[in-house]
Amino acid sequence: MAEIANLVLLASYNRWMNEKLYAAAAALPQQALEQDRGAFFGSIIGTLNHIVAGDTIWLKRFAALADHAVPLAPVLALSTPPALATIFSTELALLAPHRAMLDGVIEAWVATLDAAALDATLHYQNSKGVVGDKRLGSVLLHFFNHQTHHRGQASTLLSQAGVDIGVTDLLMLVPNRA
Repeated sequence: MAEIANLVLLASYNRWMNEKLYAAAAALPQQALEQDRGAFFGSIIGTLNHIVAGDTIWLKRFAALADHAVPLAPVLALSTPPALATIFSTELALLAPHRAMLDGVIEAWVATLDAAALDATLHYQNSKGVVGDKRLGSVLLHFFNHQTHHRGQASTLLSQAGVDIGVTDLLMLVPNRA
């Protein structure tokens, strides 16, 4: 049960941080969002697009599991990004609703998971054709860790551009015990 509660917390953290990140990015002009800052995906907007691409690829893989298609249905309608550097939009105002949709799907889907689902084996092939057969619960940890890693890069890029995203600690969402 603790594993499920932690994944629900990570799904909530994902949404909360993306809202903060996109709000902070909205303070910058388009040129600043597109400026190559030497990050792995170049710019702030490139990094935000990468997170969307990675999430879309993984969510489509998760949807292939027999009992998961219904909560992940909105993702099934999306095209699979051809690359991790796929640009969905250079316009933050167009990318933000797409991001919000993904975050809603992630939260709704994770809320449906149980111990049996987390113990299921996810069979997939990565973008280089390497086959993976991994425990879903463990892959979900990678999924959320990947988002956090790249949001950290994006928040650094925003800081370098003079925008403070504010507190980013997961601890902010961990409830106090009475």
